[in-house]
Amino acid sequence: MFLLPPVLAVTNADRAEHYRWGDCCDGWFLVKNDQMNVIQEKMPPGSSEKIQVHRKAQQFFFVLAGEAILEAGGREVVLHEREGVLVPPGVPHRIQNRSQRELDFLVTSQPPRHGDREDSI
Repeated sequence: MFLLPPVLAVTNADRAEHYRWGDCCDGWFLVKNDQMNVIQEKMPPGSSEKIQVHRKAQQFFFVLAGEAILEAGGREVVLHEREGVLVPPGVPHRIQNRSQRELDFLVTSQPPRHGDREDSI
């Protein structure tokens, strides 16, 4: 039997915990608990994150608006609006916005990625 939680909390970026990353990117925790994180992120044109690896967390990147380049395991894939890709644990990766438009995307981490990230050289 499936039981609903006692309170169903609707969230969006206006109500969520916000943080800045890199020089100019934004993130909002839409879900933040011990089992999973769902973060909405925005990257301006020409921005990129550092190559990183997570030992435990798998991450699913899903583009809401714009176009992303996801580099994973030394390969690149272009993600358009309404497309996503799963990055398994242990795979070095980064997301980049090489376009002239803002990139708006979701990244789901399970388990949460905080404390599990190692920057690659």
